[in-house]
Amino acid sequence: MHITGSAISLNVTDVRASAEWVQEHLGFTVAMEADGFCSLSHPDAGFNLIYLRTGLPTFKPESQAGHATGLLVALTVADVDAEYARLREEGVTVVTPVETEPWGERYFQMSDPNGVVYQLVQWV
Repeated sequence: MHITGSAISLNVTDVRASAEWVQEHLGFTVAMEADGFCSLSHPDAGFNLIYLRTGLPTFKPESQAGHATGLLVALTVADVDAEYARLREEGVTVVTPVETEPWGERYFQMSDPNGVVYQLVQWV
């Protein structure tokens, strides 16, 4: 198999709110958009982040058409403490402050206006 791209698609109530949030706070840019759909990219991420409006009739499989729950978008960064300070200064909603796991994962979690959880990680 030769993979030519990758994406994460999340159902949200307000596509614009999540798209604007990741642009403002995480540096993603819009790759393409339409009514109820926005695909964003970041030069360092290696995947597109896609938001789909909950309830779109084109979403398949229909059994998965609800709001994304139990998921988080994890991004590895070089300095998690600096990002934590910057994002707190920007007023993001932190849901888990900086913690370090015994296996060397230092991270914190934040949420966007739709409640999508993003985790920034540094391996120490």
